[in-house]
Amino acid sequence: MRLTQYSNFTLRTLQFAALRAPAIVTVEEVARAHRISKAHLVKVAAELARRGYVESIRGRNGGMRLARPAAEITVGEIIRWTEAPLDLVECFDPATNTCPLLGACHLSRGLQRALRAFLSVLDDLTIADIAYNRGALLARLELAGPEAALPMAGGAQ
Repeated sequence: MRLTQYSNFTLRTLQFAALRAPAIVTVEEVARAHRISKAHLVKVAAELARRGYVESIRGRNGGMRLARPAAEITVGEIIRWTEAPLDLVECFDPATNTCPLLGACHLSRGLQRALRAFLSVLDDLTIADIAYNRGALLARLELAGPEAALPMAGGAQ
């Protein structure tokens, strides 16, 4: 199983906002820090705002910041909407299933258990968890090159 770039960019944006909290961050800062196309992140940021994960601040000093505490946003909930539908095989979707083995196949049952286990682990992982080692993460982003260097909000930690 491989997550889409959209999921990755969404999680990186939330992680970066958590790392810099309570400061406002811009799409350009996230793009520069992670060397991601700004055009891709504009779409991510708009959807994060629409869904209530970030607050958009307009104007000259605008940007975004987390709209909810990082500890209240799980990676599982993010993956569910960025990867939806999570149909690993065709028989997971009754509307489009054409598999004659439905109901008798142990592969689909095993894959369903695996998907539940995968999501269960991600449901126990929050944005706060993936931003826990703030100092080390920001140092790595700064080491990515001068174009990625960013001042730390509220001093080094």
